[in-house]
Amino acid sequence: MRKLLCTVLFAAATPFASADIVVGQSAPLTGGNAELGNDIRNGALAYFKKVNDNGGVAGHKIKLVTFDDRNDTKLSAENTAKLVEDENAVALFGYASSTLSIPAMPKVKEGKVPFFAPFTGADTIRKQNDFVYTIRATYADEIEKIINFWGNLDSTSVTVLHYDDPVGKQNFETVATVLKKFNRTPVSVAIRRNAEVTDANVKAVMDSKPNVLVITTLYAPAAQLVKKMKAAGGASMITSLSFAGASQLAKALGPDATKVSVSLTVPNPRSNSVTVVRECGEAWTSSGQKETMSVTALESCIAAKVLVEGMRRSGKEVTRASLHKALSSLGRYDAGGYVVDFKPNFRHGGSYVSIALLQPNGDVKN
Repeated sequence: MRKLLCTVLFAAATPFASADIVVGQSAPLTGGNAELGNDIRNGALAYFKKVNDNGGVAGHKIKLVTFDDRNDTKLSAENTAKLVEDENAVALFGYASSTLSIPAMPKVKEGKVPFFAPFTGADTIRKQNDFVYTIRATYADEIEKIINFWGNLDSTSVTVLHYDDPVGKQNFETVATVLKKFNRTPVSVAIRRNAEVTDANVKAVMDSKPNVLVITTLYAPAAQLVKKMKAAGGASMITSLSFAGASQLAKALGPDATKVSVSLTVPNPRSNSVTVVRECGEAWTSSGQKETMSVTALESCIAAKVLVEGMRRSGKEVTRASLHKALSSLGRYDAGGYVVDFKPNFRHGGSYVSIALLQPNGDVKN
C-alpha cells in the first residue's frame, strides 16, 4: 500500500499550544492537480498567518493541518477520519472538488463538523447535510453568465466536456438544463477522471462540430484536450467553468490560451481596487510567496477570511458547535468587495461570477 504523504502546515512560525484552533484540510498536494491543491492550501495559510501575527482569534492561534489526497477519493475519506478523530479539527476547509468532498460527508455528519468552502459549484455538494457551507456561485450561475458573454445563441451548437462519473454527469445536466431555456441541446463528451485525454476524446469533440466547447473538468485534462484540438485545426470558441482553475489552465495552455475564456467566482487577483483582493495580496506577499497570487489562492484567502469571521463570532472558545452556530447565523457579510450571506436554513452564500480571457503569458484578464 502506498505510503500516505502527510504535511502538517502551520499558519505562523511560532509553536502552538493545545488551545490552538485546528482547521483540517485534505487536498491534492502531489499528482496532476497539485498546483490547484497547493494554491488552496497556500491561500488559506497566508490569511491565517495574517490573523495569527495580529494575535489570533480570542487569543488563540489558527493551525491548518493539511493531508495530501493526491486527488484520490479513498485518501480523501481516510484523511477526513484522521482530521476529525485524531486532529480534532473544529472545521474542514477547502476540499478541492465535489468528488473529493463527498467521501468526507459521513465523518462530517457524525462529528457535526462545519465543512467550509469546498472548491466546487456542483449541486451535489449543496444537498449533503446542514454542516456544508459554500461561498461559491453555482455552476448554473456560471453558465448563465457565460451565455450572456456569448451573446445571441441562435443556431449555436454546444459541446460539453465532462467527467464520466456521477458528479461529472450531473455537471453536464446542469449545463443542459440552463441551455434548454435557450432551445439549445448540448452534446456530451465524457472523459475518465485522473486519466490522460485520448485521441478518441479529441475526435469525439471535433466530430460534434461545436461552435462552443464548454469545459467542466480540472485544468490538466482541459489543457491536454485544447492543445490537441487546436493542433488538429479545431476552431470552436472554448470556455471553461471556474472549476478548472483559471490561473492553472492559463499556465498549462501557454500560447494555446488565446481565445479561451473562463468564469471566475472571485474578482481578478489584479483588481487591487477591491479591498479584499488588496488585503489578500498583501497577506500573500507577507507569507513569503514569490509567485503571483492565482485566482485559486485568492478564493482560498477570501474563504479563510469568512471562516475567521465565523470564529470571531463563536465566543471565547471556538468549538465545532459554536462555529456551526456562528456561521449559520452570519447573515450578510461583506469581506471587502466580496459578499456572502448565510442563514440558519441556507448555507450557500456566494453569488459572484465574472468572465475572464486567458492570456498566452499565463495572465487572466477580465
